[in-house]
Amino acid sequence: MKLVKWISLTLLAASLSILGGCQLFGGPQSSSASSSFTESSLPGGGLALPENERIHLSTNKQWIAADGHLSDLIRLQWTAAQAKPAIAWADEKGVDKTAIISHDKANNPEQHDHKHISIETTMSPTGEHKDELFTRFEIPYDTDVADIRTHSSNFNVMDGILRVASKGDKDIQFAKNETNNVTTPLWSLRANSGEQDGNAGADFNIIRYDDQGKAMDSAVTISRQKGNVGIGTTQPESKLDVNGDRIRIRQSSTPDSAHASGNVGDIVWDDNYIYICVAKDTWKRTELKSW
Repeated sequence: MKLVKWISLTLLAASLSILGGCQLFGGPQSSSASSSFTESSLPGGGLALPENERIHLSTNKQWIAADGHLSDLIRLQWTAAQAKPAIAWADEKGVDKTAIISHDKANNPEQHDHKHISIETTMSPTGEHKDELFTRFEIPYDTDVADIRTHSSNFNVMDGILRVASKGDKDIQFAKNETNNVTTPLWSLRANSGEQDGNAGADFNIIRYDDQGKAMDSAVTISRQKGNVGIGTTQPESKLDVNGDRIRIRQSSTPDSAHASGNVGDIVWDDNYIYICVAKDTWKRTELKSW
C-alpha cells in the first residue's frame, strides 16, 4: 500500500511539472523539475511541497456552466454525506487555527442540514473550548436569498460606511434566535420604499412585530421630507405628532420665578400650575382646578 502511495505521489509531482497550467517556483536556483512532493508531517498526512515552493495556477477559460466551469482550477468535492472539504491554516506547531469549510450535512445526523460554506477560527486558548475551530461566518447555498450568519462574532466597520441599499424597503432587523437557525423578528429599523420627488417618501420607520413575527405597525415614523416625527402615525403633520389621547411628563418642576431660566416652548407642571416659557427666560402659568 505504501508503494502504491509513493508511486502516486511521484506521478502527481511529475504531472504538475509537465502541465503548463501549474508551475512550481522556488528560489533562484530551483525549478519545477527539481521540486518533489513528500509526505506531510501534519496530522492526517498528505502531500507536502518543499518549504517556500510556490504554486502558480493560470487559465484562459471562462466560468460558464454549459462548458463545465473550466476555470475552476481548484475543485474540492465531498463524496460522503457528512464529509467536509476544507482549506486550513496551521501554526508553526501544526495546530489548525483557521479554515474555510463547505459541507452539506451536520456531524450530528439529528441536526438540520447545514448546506453552507463557513469561515472558522479557533476559540480562546484559555476558554472552555480551548483551540477548537468554531464557525464565525457562514453563507448558505441552494437558496435564492442567502441568510448570511455570524456566530460568537462582533461586526465592526472601521472608518467606513455600513450601507443597506434596495429598490424596496431597507431594513435592519432585530430578532430572537430559535432552533435550527430560525429567527423571529421583534423590531425593524426601516427606510420604506415610497420614494417620490421633492424629497418625499422613503420615510424612516421603527416597526414592531408580534410573537409570531408578524408586523403590527410603525411605532415611530420620521418624515424624510419635513423631519416631522410621528408616534402612532405614519403621516406626521407637525414636528411631533402623537396619535394618542394623552402625553405624560413624569416629573414635576416649578420655575423659581416668572423670569427663571428657560427656552421658548418649555412646559413644566406642579400640583397647582402648568407653566409655559413664552420667550427666553419668560414664563406664564395657568392655575389647575379640580371639578
